[in-house]
Amino acid sequence: MGLLLLALAGATPARAQVDAEAAQELARNNECFKCHAIDKKKKGPAYTRIAARLKTKPDGVETVIQHITSGPLIELEDGKHENHRIIDTKDPKELRNLAEWILSL
Repeated sequence: MGLLLLALAGATPARAQVDAEAAQELARNNECFKCHAIDKKKKGPAYTRIAARLKTKPDGVETVIQHITSGPLIELEDGKHENHRIIDTKDPKELRNLAEWILSL
């Protein structure tokens, strides 16, 4: 039993404990939910879709952080293009927590 648990522990990526409440508050304060929902597409993709694409990638968290802090040109679900809104925080812990929360979905 102990070996099984040890094997399973090694099979999951090491991630810090996510503070979902703080992540959702940061998302709300930055109006992220105007374009994104957790499990359905809106103007932008659902967070579950983003997570499915990035959570197994070794640089998934960094990819999300880069995306939400650099304002890249994005294609919306309706085919239009605009710059992604930049998250209004410079706190690396808040940014990482938000990215890890998104990828936990």
